[in-house]
Amino acid sequence: MILAAESFYLSYASRRVRAGVINRRLSRLAEEAPAEKTLQGLLRERGLTESGDFIFGMVALNRLYTQSGITGNPLAFGAMFILAGLVLALMLKLLLALSMVAALSVFVLVGFALPLLVLRRARNKRVQKFARQLPDALDMIVRSLRAGHPSSVAIALVAREMPDPLGTEFGIVADEITFGLSLENAVRKLSQRVGYEGLHLLSVSLSIQSKTGGNLTEILANLSSVLRERQKLRMKIRALSSEGRMSAWVISLFPVVMFIILQFAAPAYYGNVWNNPVITPVFVIFGAWALLGDFVMYRMVNFDF
Repeated sequence: MILAAESFYLSYASRRVRAGVINRRLSRLAEEAPAEKTLQGLLRERGLTESGDFIFGMVALNRLYTQSGITGNPLAFGAMFILAGLVLALMLKLLLALSMVAALSVFVLVGFALPLLVLRRARNKRVQKFARQLPDALDMIVRSLRAGHPSSVAIALVAREMPDPLGTEFGIVADEITFGLSLENAVRKLSQRVGYEGLHLLSVSLSIQSKTGGNLTEILANLSSVLRERQKLRMKIRALSSEGRMSAWVISLFPVVMFIILQFAAPAYYGNVWNNPVITPVFVIFGAWALLGDFVMYRMVNFDF
């Protein structure tokens, strides 16, 4: 009875441990998989080889997929959108009798343009979250170094205590250092996987410190302060530009919303204007002009620094 009760308790406790871990790497390590296999699995599901290099020749596309944080086979991800675009284009052509050019445009937009937009949006959200976490992680490394721990132990501490995305990424760095990669190269690969400019500064700082020497804790503390102040400035600019961004949304969506309302409320409002051969080039010209205005407003309220 005691052995049975203990076995049930250990099974329940192990499930609680796996459910309570704070990042993906720790959850995979909780499954009692070898650390090397866990590292290789984490790299493969991000579209990388077992050594951390890009897996196929289109480096820019591979880098975008890796930096988005989406897990799984990148070929399956692309095939899913291509198949969805093909099915949607065929359905619209059969049901709405669209022309071949319109159906082909739908296929290109859904199969090729939409996945790029999804990846870019996922990458931007992930980089923003990583930017909020990095100053705290650097402070944790600084405190660990001042307590006398080596840099590898300090990075492993961050990997154990921080949630995703930073926890898993620093865990990969800790594992790569454990399996023989230098700290400088591991952080450089981290910068390539994430795409955040703050990590590039960290990589350069570690490279200079390893070649010329210096106080590593002071360097990391100063870098943490700089990144935190940059984050504050970015948030202040976002708050000051919120009125402009909202105006851009209202100005851009108002014509489209009014057009849809009129189509439902008064379908005959435009009369026979749709049969006019001039209507298509007019819509194309004014649509392009509206998109140009949206792009100008976007550049006016977004700042890169």
